[in-house]
Amino acid sequence: MAARKSPLFDTATTLGKIIAFLGISGLAGVLAAGLLVPVAAAAGTGASASIQFFEELPAELEREALAQPTNILAADGSLIATLYEENRQPVTLDQVSPFMKDALIAIEDYRFYEHGGVDLEGIFGAIASNVSSGTQRGASTLTQQFVTNVLNDSARQNGGQVTLNGGGKSVGDKLREMKLAIAVEKELSKDEILEGYLNIVQFSGTSYGVQAASKYFFNVDAKDLNIQQSALLAGVVNGPTYYSPTDNPERALQRRNLVIDAMLTRGKITQEEHDAAIATDLGLVVTPTLSGCVGAAQAPYFCDYVSHLILNDPAYGETEADRRKVLERSGLTIKTTLDPRVQAAAQTAVNETANPDTTDGAVGHTMLSLDPKTGNILSMAQNTRYNPEVAQGNTVLNFNVDQYANGDPSKSLGGGGGFQPGSTYKPFTVAAWVEAGKALNQQVDGRKRTYPEGDRWRASCVEGGNYVINTPELEGYTPQNYGDENYGTNTVLYGLAQSLNTITMATAKQLDLCRIRDIAYEMGVHEASSSDGSLAAPSINPPALIGGGVAAAPMSMAKAFGGFANEGTVCEPRAITEVTAVDGTSYPVPAPSCKQTISKEVARGVNAATQEVMRIGSGSTLQYGGIPMAGKTGTNDARSQTWFMGYNSDMVTASWVGNWQGEGEGSSLGGLQIGGQVYPEIDGSLIAAPSWARFMQQIPGLYVGTPFAAPPPAMLNGTQRSTTPVNPLRPAFPIAPGSNTGTNTGTTINPGTGTGTNPGTGTDSGTESETGGNTGGDAGNGTDNGGGNG
Repeated sequence: MAARKSPLFDTATTLGKIIAFLGISGLAGVLAAGLLVPVAAAAGTGASASIQFFEELPAELEREALAQPTNILAADGSLIATLYEENRQPVTLDQVSPFMKDALIAIEDYRFYEHGGVDLEGIFGAIASNVSSGTQRGASTLTQQFVTNVLNDSARQNGGQVTLNGGGKSVGDKLREMKLAIAVEKELSKDEILEGYLNIVQFSGTSYGVQAASKYFFNVDAKDLNIQQSALLAGVVNGPTYYSPTDNPERALQRRNLVIDAMLTRGKITQEEHDAAIATDLGLVVTPTLSGCVGAAQAPYFCDYVSHLILNDPAYGETEADRRKVLERSGLTIKTTLDPRVQAAAQTAVNETANPDTTDGAVGHTMLSLDPKTGNILSMAQNTRYNPEVAQGNTVLNFNVDQYANGDPSKSLGGGGGFQPGSTYKPFTVAAWVEAGKALNQQVDGRKRTYPEGDRWRASCVEGGNYVINTPELEGYTPQNYGDENYGTNTVLYGLAQSLNTITMATAKQLDLCRIRDIAYEMGVHEASSSDGSLAAPSINPPALIGGGVAAAPMSMAKAFGGFANEGTVCEPRAITEVTAVDGTSYPVPAPSCKQTISKEVARGVNAATQEVMRIGSGSTLQYGGIPMAGKTGTNDARSQTWFMGYNSDMVTASWVGNWQGEGEGSSLGGLQIGGQVYPEIDGSLIAAPSWARFMQQIPGLYVGTPFAAPPPAMLNGTQRSTTPVNPLRPAFPIAPGSNTGTNTGTTINPGTGTGTNPGTGTDSGTESETGGNTGGDAGNGTDNGGGNG
């Protein structure tokens, strides 16, 4: 770029002005080459020393790959986000307007096609002008400017010193620039040099290259620039800040008109074209390309997750700084698993449910979906705005994922600390139950009781083989159902459908607590805040069985339920399918990684139970499209975290609504504004589940799945074989015979005549589908939602 006046060279004599010019223009390099040795001697420089110095300078310009933006793409090729350190979009010379080329050459180097890299005529002209006028006109050719930009680009990439024009260069800098310019002219054609210059030069803060600048200032391609637009950009390169059209519009206009004048003087435009161009204003249509996930076109939190995956992967560089350089400068194309149709539906449901503008800042809501057969992440929606600025509704924390990859604190995933899953943890107890050879329709004593201080529960993984109740302040452990009701003997199947805590505890009392924990852990449930180099498993204490013994991320819960959906095979969540750099480099990406974790039969047993949730439990009133579906609601004791896990054979979705700012006293969602409403008391069936249903309503025909296979008859009823037909849309898995002395005033399918030991006295006023009467009176139609955490 042409140098501007610097006070460092304010000399009073003609000789002083010549010497000053030598310092800023690098004329000494020419002298050293023997072209003007006498003048060099007059300036006090020995010719032989100059020649030796010149010969020792590098004679080849080492060019690194230009920084180019990274594009993160969804599965269908649509843009998720663009990441860059320098926004540059390289183009070939034939993709640049002829006006742009003419404007640049006219103002910066009108003898460009005549000189050999260093323009002696231009140098002498600059000397004469500077001596006569007292200004500091420069004489750097476009080739020299190209060299300077290449050197500065290399310095930026490697942490070196960036050399500025306008008095910032030493004689040595100018010598090197001149010699390299001559070398470049021998290596590249004039058009190749001009193309290189147009792609490397800075036009504004982060806009590098003519295409990015054209899009930024005018929202047009470089090939479509008109005379006045071309003149403005050609003028800007002389000082991107000084002549900034946005920050200094008057100065930019004057510079633009000077370029238009030069185009006329050099015969590149007619007088009429000149006059018409001069008469226009700047005509800016500023269209920034927002960098990073803040400016994502969709799924900003998924964008953030993908970025962290790259930054954590040693395939992209030895250090995080190396990997960041690859991510932001290598022009990567990152293809991902995201399905924009699912993402859009999830984001819409999340926004409709808990829009940050009408929701308390402590309330978060996410919707994450996986393909259970591959682990592919289909959506990752969140109700907050991805923005680092401190304001209600803003956060860059990703509630969907863990804080660290595999518990390694050096590998951040940008996630929150996880949330207690409530009764969505109960299916793992059911899995251990059927794995142990017990039947879903086996009845257990679900009456309210206290497990006294010192009570022993089998736990093979602890010393002594037992977990001992130790709550002296409570004189034992007394689990309660929601509303402190619906106690009595019932089946394991019905207990899960109605989320009865006492049934879950009575079930677990017959099992190994460590096996329940291990199933959950092996399927993917772990502490989201794990940071000791491994993933911390859930607790084994009995209260943990109803969801208080772990703070899990939605992704890990979705992974685990995906194992049920995929008949016991658990697949690792997967976000990236292909990564290539602009230079053709291809990077390795994880292939689908799946492992049979529980047997198909066990998974089918759990699916039978979670389908009952959708038939007679908390999911029975949800309107989600009538496709085969299983699910489970969840609420922790503090009512600060609520969930719904909905899944079929094609897709598993975790819907979470909770207080992301902490647990404990005062953390309840009750009383907080959510989507413009305030609820006195909240559970998973009230907000998280209906939000999931709205999500499903928006994707009809997608990921509909196929009906789950029924479990073996013995898994349902022990040695008793079921004869009840299965409706593929709303399968009715029969409940074992019980004892009910109440009167059924509604229609009862498969009425039972059992004579159990805990007769009920209530009245069934609705429709039940049972092979035996329920102990105690039901309000009918599955309305006794007894789960204190469901």
